[in-house]
Amino acid sequence: MKTTLYKNENRGHFDHGWLKTWHSFSFGAYYDPKNIHFGALRVLNDDIIAGGTGFDMHPHDNMEIITIPLDGALQHKDSMGHTQIIEKNEIQVMSAGAGIYHAEYNASSKDDAKILQIWIFPDKKDLEPRYDQFKYSLKNKNNFELLVGPQKANAKTWINQNAFVSLGKFSGRIGYNYSVIEKNNGLFLFVISGSIRLNDILLNSRDAIGISDSENISFKTENDSEILAIEVPMTW
Repeated sequence: MKTTLYKNENRGHFDHGWLKTWHSFSFGAYYDPKNIHFGALRVLNDDIIAGGTGFDMHPHDNMEIITIPLDGALQHKDSMGHTQIIEKNEIQVMSAGAGIYHAEYNASSKDDAKILQIWIFPDKKDLEPRYDQFKYSLKNKNNFELLVGPQKANAKTWINQNAFVSLGKFSGRIGYNYSVIEKNNGLFLFVISGSIRLNDILLNSRDAIGISDSENISFKTENDSEILAIEVPMTW
């Protein structure tokens, strides 16, 4: 088993006033040639967007983009004609494909919006752009709920990659074993809140670990924890 630790305090961080952002991987003004991506996972940004502000219309192509509001809501608009509100307990998926334009604004004029945004390299280039959005409920405590996967998976929605995005809420101190869904995939665990222990490694809130060359990953929660699991091909 190979592991790479991503500590909260080592993430790229910028305070732009209207936007406070933390980057798990090289992004924008944060560049580390040794930290570009984990397999097909290119971006995991942790953003706080001030009320009444947001990202103006801008382009993307050839990327699978997943947005998870943790608090507050976003007003979305794109070149495919979608105008939507995305709230907590919803996920937005955009397959940028051959190219899209979109804008994301805080839907509140005064309250912060807190989001996670994930970018995953697609398995094919220049596909037809696609948009999807859905509500989710983490019904099963102490387990992961698969939210995003490839078309063949039994997930809430799909992306153009053999990758799987799951969320889990865990109560107290328990042990859990994650079995990799697709052989040879790696697993990126991001602790949204709480803390977990993997072997002798303690991960606190906003810490993460990338794991490869293992089909079963065991960890223990130290307290009530919410965890994001992103399983991705290491080569594609």
